[in-house]
Amino acid sequence: MTNLKSHLIATLCALWTLWTLSACTPLPPPASAPATAPAAKAPAAAPSAPRPVTPAAPDAGPLLRIDSAQSLIVATVRRGGILARLGHDHVVASHAISGTVSPSRNRADFTFRLDQMNIDEADLRRAAGLEKQPSADAIEGTRHNMLTKVLDADRYPVVTVHAERLAAGQPLQVGITLHGVTRTLAIPVALREANGVINVQGTVNLKQTDFGLTPFSVMGGAMSVQDQMELRFDLTAR
Repeated sequence: MTNLKSHLIATLCALWTLWTLSACTPLPPPASAPATAPAAKAPAAAPSAPRPVTPAAPDAGPLLRIDSAQSLIVATVRRGGILARLGHDHVVASHAISGTVSPSRNRADFTFRLDQMNIDEADLRRAAGLEKQPSADAIEGTRHNMLTKVLDADRYPVVTVHAERLAAGQPLQVGITLHGVTRTLAIPVALREANGVINVQGTVNLKQTDFGLTPFSVMGGAMSVQDQMELRFDLTAR
């Protein structure tokens, strides 16, 4: 009994010693986290190339517009052939002219349609010195022959004009495109400028054959239209 008691006391003392040592022993430091590799630096962006600088367009200044109500282009076409006395001279006019004039650049661009031209207006015939007025049927026949048999207006409906003044007092350099053909002529003009309005007047002789046109004729040329025609213009832009 005494031995059992002594053995129990010894066991308890050993357990107490172990617990005391465990409580006083410092815990090992926590394992440190693995070092994180430094983040890779993004490559520096390549310097962008400088954008080219587009030079500013020179100031063209104000544009004036053709005033159709105050503008006119008139062509006088005369008869020819041995039977010319049986035919008529004709006046063909365009009032519907559209386009612009740039005073700062000394240039103008405008157009008119062939199918909008008037035939043998009475006052224009008188101004051209043509007293006898054709009948309405004769005028309509002239219009039909002109548009279909000479000008081919369905295929080439528009006349375009580009004009430049190279120096004050000099003729205008005028490019006329008719029937798909362009001809450039030096045309003397009378030019007036006042209060933002420009008026230009002049005359020029043109040949139909210069534009690839065949002058109208019948009966083997016994009655025909002369190749040369006189063109008169009076244009106002504002």
